[in-house]
Amino acid sequence: MNFKFIYKICSKNELLEAKNKGQFTGSKKDLEDGFIHFSAEEQVEGTLKKYYLNQKNLILLKVDTLKLDHLIWEQASDGNMFPHLYSSLDLSNIVKEFEISLEDNGVHILPNII
Repeated sequence: MNFKFIYKICSKNELLEAKNKGQFTGSKKDLEDGFIHFSAEEQVEGTLKKYYLNQKNLILLKVDTLKLDHLIWEQASDGNMFPHLYSSLDLSNIVKEFEISLEDNGVHILPNII
């Protein structure tokens, strides 16, 4: 598992709102849970299938973990460890933005994120 980068799936609107505010405070689910949900590189595909099936206009954010002071890896109900950020995300930590395409069958096409 690569701990240098983590990934956030969000809508284009959520990212636009974050850019207008100067920071990403999270999606509705993040705000409800009290932290921003992220995925490790190998978890992105599973997260898309579980939480974002058939959703359009999604962006994948590649985030550098070096300056994230409140990042904690925690065990999810399925036993896997996921990165959670217990603060807002400073946009300067976003290394790259990837558009996620949606096929007609509702399955997302992942970009090459390396």
